[in-house]
Amino acid sequence: MRKMTRFAAALSQHPIATQAVGEVGGQVLEQMGNDDIDLAVCFASTHHVGAFEDIASAVRSILEPQVLIGGTAVAVIGGTHEVEETPAISVFAARLHETQLTPLELHVEETPDGTAVSGWPELPELPRTLLLLADPFTFPVDSFLSRCNEDLPSLRVIGGLASSAASPGGNRLVLDDAVLDDGAVGVFVDGAVEVRTLVSQGCRPIGQPFVVTKAERNLVEELAGKPAIERLQEIAAAATEAERELLRRGLHVGVVVDEHKAEFGRGDFLVRNLLGADQSSGALAIGDYVTVGQTMQFHIRDADAADEDLRELLAGTEASAALLFTCNGRGQHLFGVPDHDAGLVAKLLGTIPVAGAFCAGEIGPVGGRNFLHGFTASLALFP
Repeated sequence: MRKMTRFAAALSQHPIATQAVGEVGGQVLEQMGNDDIDLAVCFASTHHVGAFEDIASAVRSILEPQVLIGGTAVAVIGGTHEVEETPAISVFAARLHETQLTPLELHVEETPDGTAVSGWPELPELPRTLLLLADPFTFPVDSFLSRCNEDLPSLRVIGGLASSAASPGGNRLVLDDAVLDDGAVGVFVDGAVEVRTLVSQGCRPIGQPFVVTKAERNLVEELAGKPAIERLQEIAAAATEAERELLRRGLHVGVVVDEHKAEFGRGDFLVRNLLGADQSSGALAIGDYVTVGQTMQFHIRDADAADEDLRELLAGTEASAALLFTCNGRGQHLFGVPDHDAGLVAKLLGTIPVAGAFCAGEIGPVGGRNFLHGFTASLALFP
């Protein structure tokens, strides 16, 4: 008798939703057999938004998972393939022995005291991992993650934002029998199976790190006692011509998350966009708040840096399966070739079951705190 696996992933590019669901459902059952499936995750491309309610219902009927979550995206991932232009459905399934799964459906409500998030469940114990999918237009992911960091510092949140629409109401999320066009869905995973997380921000540092010596909100006014613009000009003057070209295309900053470390390396910086500069004051505006005493380093991003970053983070890593949340600005747009992130996962981790989606923002921990990112590849790795 053929040994059945604990994990499975399936991909169908059939343009007819009913046919595609039949294909992915059959592939999963072929890999896992008829034993109970604990967790199923379903992603559907933009082409299937109108049929997503039927897709989710059919996946739930065929696989009968304890918990089903999923959503729609501009492109989906299955195995070694990233399907960016054509219809596709991708499904991930897991059998997680001795693991507690607690589903989560969150919505924003207006109260007399202001905006509040409703739906947080009663948890008997502090959970370790939350798989989260959210609608970028109707759910305040940044503030939600900040609250999680304060109230549940040991919780790792991994996932992404639905990306199939450019306006509210166009995305779809699923949690078990409910298909939603707002809010967020997820599942707490806790118990014998410890889900590990990996966030590749796709950048490399340039120059040296500086301590912020003057700042207000998101304005960095001084770095190591000099106007921030002067420090940037020093970096540009010392850069190679190739690096200067990358600086012209787009510059980023990395802010150290944990200042207690003696040295800072890959994974210690939270990368944010450089939004602008004020020549008169010498200040730089970045896409996050900064405080005096934080350490900051300029970063550049290109295909080579993104490839190198993901390779280094995956090197020496082992996993039996993975969920991959990659930015909709990566893929062929960044790398010039198809299947880069999924192919690299397969190359370095082996041909394990992988499913995922191109997201409008990726969620994952850096330096022990959870953040919303852009241009990243975030992975949930199952042992």
